[in-house]
Formats: sequence, C-alpha cells, structure tokens
Amino acid sequence: MVSVFDIFKIGIGPSSSHTVGPMAAAGRFLTRLERLGRFNDVARVRCVLYGSLAFTGKGHGTDTAVLLGLTGAKAAEIDPESIAPAIAAIRAGGRLTLGGRREIPFAAEPGQDLVFDMKTPSPGHPNGMRLIAYDNQGDEIANRVYFSVGGGFVVSEDQYQSNQPAGGGLSGRKVRYPFRNARQLLDICAKENLTIAEVALANERSLRSPEEVDDGIDKIIAAMMACIERGLSGEGMLPGGLKVRRRAKSLYEKAIADEAKNLTYPHRFNDMVSAFAMAVNEENAAGGRVVTSPTNGAAGVTPAVLRYYRDLCPGADRGGMHKYMLTAAAFGAIIKYNASLSGAEVGCQGEVGSASSMAAAGLAAALGGGNAQIENAAEIALEHHLGMTCDPVGGLVQVPCIERNTMGAIKAINAASLALAGDGEHIVFFDTVVETMRLTGLDMQSKYKETSQGGLAVTVVEC
Repeated sequence: MVSVFDIFKIGIGPSSSHTVGPMAAAGRFLTRLERLGRFNDVARVRCVLYGSLAFTGKGHGTDTAVLLGLTGAKAAEIDPESIAPAIAAIRAGGRLTLGGRREIPFAAEPGQDLVFDMKTPSPGHPNGMRLIAYDNQGDEIANRVYFSVGGGFVVSEDQYQSNQPAGGGLSGRKVRYPFRNARQLLDICAKENLTIAEVALANERSLRSPEEVDDGIDKIIAAMMACIERGLSGEGMLPGGLKVRRRAKSLYEKAIADEAKNLTYPHRFNDMVSAFAMAVNEENAAGGRVVTSPTNGAAGVTPAVLRYYRDLCPGADRGGMHKYMLTAAAFGAIIKYNASLSGAEVGCQGEVGSASSMAAAGLAAALGGGNAQIENAAEIALEHHLGMTCDPVGGLVQVPCIERNTMGAIKAINAASLALAGDGEHIVFFDTVVETMRLTGLDMQSKYKETSQGGLAVTVVEC
C-alpha cells in the first residue's frame, strides 16, 4: 500500500524524480554512513549521475538537489529562497557541510566530485545515481547506488527489480484493507459496503490517529492552494534560458474580467482551470514550493481540479475535498504499484496521465459518484494519455510540461463528467489500462523518456 502522504508530498521544484528524489537519496546516504559508524571519517564524497539524471539533470536542478541533500536539507522543509545563496557558497568556497555537521571539500563543478555520466548506462532504473564516500587516505568508506523511481520515491540498488514496480510507501505495514489493483479495491468496497474514499481512510487510520490523518490532508490541500495563489500573482520570465513568460496571472485575470462583464462563455471555466494548473507548474519551474502530485512535472493537474471543485462546484466542502484527495491517492497508488509514475521509465503518460486519472477519480468521488463511476473516470482519463512521451525542451520542466498540465486537468474534468453521466458500465477496466501503460512504456524508445533526445526536445531546436 502507498499512503496519501506518499503520493502527495510537499517539496520543491522543478522535478520530483530529478530534484526531490536525488535530494532524498543523498539524505539516505548520510544515514547509511551513520549506520556504518563512519560518518566522522568522511573526507570526500563523490556523486555520479546516470541515464536521465545525467542527460537532463542540469535543467532539472539535480546538481543543486545533490548538494542540498548532502548538507542534510530536506525538500519538505527547506526555504526555496535560501537555496540559491547556499549553492553559491558551496561553489565559491569549494566546501560543504556534510549533514550540517562536518565540513569537507567538494568540487561542485561537473566532472569533478559531481559527474554527469552520459556514456555509462544506468545500472537499473533510468534515474540512477552513485554516491561514494572516501576517508583521508582515499579509501572507500561506502559506495551505494540509488534510483529515483518517480514521484520523489527512492530505492537502493538492492531494493530495485528491473521491469517491476519499485514499491515504497507503506510496504510491509499492516493496513485494514490491503489492495493492489482496482479490481481488489472495488471488491472490498462491495463486500464491506464502503466507498473508495472510506477504504483509503480506514487504511490511513491503521497507521495514524484520525486527527493526524485529517490535519495532514488539510496541510497538503493548504500547500496546494498556496502554490496556486503564488503562481497567480507571479510575473516575468521563468529561469533556464528558454525565455518562457509566466501566463497564469494574465489568463486568470482575463477570465475574472470577462465574468464581471457578464461574458460568461463556457470556455471561461476552461481558462480558469488552465490558469490554476499553469500557476502551479510555473511555480514548479521557478523552483518554488509545490506538492508532488504524483510528480512535480504533473504537479498542476490535481490541485487545479481540486480548486475547480472548491470554487466552481455547488455544494463543495471540506469533506468533499478529503474524499477527492483520498480517492485520488488510491488510484495513484495502484498505478505506482503496477506500472510507474516516472517519465524516465514510461514517458509522460506516467506523469500527466497518472495525475489526470487521479484527479478524474477524485472529482467523481467528490461530486457523489459511485465506486464504478469513479473507476470509470480514472480509466477514461488514463486511457486517453496512453503513449504520451516525455520530451522537455532544453531539459527544463517548462515546454511542453506547463501547458500539458492544463490539458491533463481539462481531460480529468471531462472524464469525470462522462463517467458521472453513465452508470459505471464500460468495456475497458482501469487495471487493463494501467498494464497497457506499463507495456507501452517498455516499448517506448529511451529518447522519448525524459532524456531530451527526441520529440519536441529536438524538433523545436531544428525548426
């Protein structure tokens, strides 16, 4: 099982797999040094990035994430405003404070203590990284490979199994209603006469008090809404060199202005939802605080649809928002367990596709849909993202990622609407689409999976 607090994690941009994951991996390496009793013997640390981390790591801030992680910083806690000066100090002085306690030399320039290895294949998952610690004599203290498997989840090389879901979250913990796929989930619901949200809530309460669960969900929702608000007030160019201008504020203001003039065109709601999604992903591209949902590259979809429910759907309340989050997380957990949330592993169908599916299920639940209708909503949204590549221009989470989140949010609302208009009966079941996504990802060439070696990443430059 994977918890709502694993699927939705408060962190920083621009990437869950390339920023949040590597930061967490560096933190795990510090823990390993402590367990070995060798932390105080470390005189030097070296990091080698493989696969997608090597090819697009610079645009995704992987180098920054590794440095921060080695200092003991955590994505959920760090102030985004403190990052730039901290990294500048490390680069200028050639030293970092390991775990916040022990100062060691660190040559942060690429090719020295931080290596973007584009020649050596990753030893497992496409997002691989090796951390090595040395003592004063230059002898190895520890050597460990980690894989950032999507959504900020990290596994070590002995935990990873090729072509198999990486697991994580609540694995090994006893919950009241364990399920691994949608069929099992719906069977539990039918047997116990429960909604999907009630099953998910019971599992969360197997591990935490009711107050902790409710407060935790409220905290995640608040972080999502705060991110939208920051994005809706942001202006200017995004960092990275593509000269992408922030658009969320102007799009939202135009939609509001049209409303004030009684120009209530139906597409105004699309514009508002798109503005919500853009706001999040513009914040993500700028390295701001976002909620991984279930990844950073797809972080705008779930909050945008949740904001749509809160602001534009009659009868919306806190209970409905909690149903939304719990239901969305249940379907995100199924995708993670049976396929992947990683763009480097299966393309953007695993990121925006998964996010759209989760949001569709959540919205259908919040609007009172039955379990079969909710599963149908999740299936429709995911089915119509199958085959989507991950081809970020310049290795940045900007083009086409920001607009792609707006489309994922609109598709989620459409999927929920279609499902709620039916009785839950349909031909293609959700689990079948998840397996199709996994197989499609295996067939997809690596140049279309977050390496910036194919798709828009090369044709934009050529044109």
